[in-house]
Amino acid sequence: MRTALLRGLPAALLTVLSLITGTPAHAAETVPLAEAVASLPLATESRDGYTREAFKHWNAGDDPADGCTTRNEVLINEAVEAPAIGTRCRLTGGTWWSYYDQTTVTSTSALDIDHMVPLAEAWDSGASTWTPKRREAYANDQGQDTSLVAVTARSNRSKADQDPAQWMPPAAEVHCRYAAEWTATKLRWNLTADDTEIAALNDLATACPDQTVTYTLAP
Repeated sequence: MRTALLRGLPAALLTVLSLITGTPAHAAETVPLAEAVASLPLATESRDGYTREAFKHWNAGDDPADGCTTRNEVLINEAVEAPAIGTRCRLTGGTWWSYYDQTTVTSTSALDIDHMVPLAEAWDSGASTWTPKRREAYANDQGQDTSLVAVTARSNRSKADQDPAQWMPPAAEVHCRYAAEWTATKLRWNLTADDTEIAALNDLATACPDQTVTYTLAP
């Protein structure tokens, strides 16, 4: 019945209806790291007006019914050995692998959930013009595995809000992966990069000729 009704509608109206009822999710793209870096928009950065409170986190996560915040959902998803989930999503037990410093962690209190591209860096790179709702979506993004990562608190706090020109993970063997995940996050959210950041990423692309970048555009 629905198909028969739609068949009689003008093409322009069908196009509008398709937009209202939803469009397919963006397909993932995989490109060499050098090509991905070349796709980053170049712009100067500005931190004028930045406040961490501009990015609401952690919210109720991808499944508000589970009683877990985004932080705990990421911890559950990234656990090497699953923790027990108690009342109000209290996590006990479990094991995690912090890839920045190649460290096994068995306590959630020793873990931070790192924004691959820090909130301040995102602000500098375009998020200052976003709506509060979009900044909240960015700060709690679980739509791409590389956007949020569970790592040791010490490595995350060493990184702070620095980009790859200023900081890289202490484990040198993961630098190619880190460059790819940083670039993937910027491409996903259409964030810009400045001259020094691009230069550092290009150096990493040269050092990592076989590294690819997989990303999907944010809704």
